[in-house]
Amino acid sequence: MAKTDKKIRIFSALEVANICGVVNQTAINWIKNGYLKAFTTPGGQYRVYSDDLVRFLHSRGMRMPEELQQLLAEQMTLSSLIIIEDDRELSDTIKRALAERYPSFTVHQAFDGFDAGRIVAEVKPGVVVLDIDLPELDGYQLCRRIREDTNLGNPIVVALCGSQDAAEHERITEAGADALVTRPLDIGALADTIDGLIRKRG
Repeated sequence: MAKTDKKIRIFSALEVANICGVVNQTAINWIKNGYLKAFTTPGGQYRVYSDDLVRFLHSRGMRMPEELQQLLAEQMTLSSLIIIEDDRELSDTIKRALAERYPSFTVHQAFDGFDAGRIVAEVKPGVVVLDIDLPELDGYQLCRRIREDTNLGNPIVVALCGSQDAAEHERITEAGADALVTRPLDIGALADTIDGLIRKRG
């Protein structure tokens, strides 16, 4: 049901130069000076992982090329999921149900927005189940941050909402949620929503 193969793209120094619009020697100098992380092949050629190239571009304030954005989307793994919910009992209930529904998934949990931001950056989950009523850093802010961070590969975001307010639903959609599930929570409906979004990603 879920895609589990993670494609990792590796660039040569020349490809990095072409992506960044510079000459090959400039890219090599970035690597030699330690600005751009790279490894060396047995033949002595430099190679750069796509994640390291993204971090370099961000650090320099450089535009993310469309080709690289597409590669990051392909690298997103749908074998990892995070539940961001401050109600620990509800979070555990969701975790048990989704772990049973998706036995190949690694299911992570976070109980506040700040902890969630750290875990999301570390594991780069393919699916985020996000309570919008989080303490401190709320779900709206966190959803925007997830969408703005191109290094995350555009994960599926399903928001959990305790209100039937149409304006609130519109607000979380504008923040970047792919879908919204209202409370009282039907975990079967949540899983069906995730299924549909995974199929849509193809």
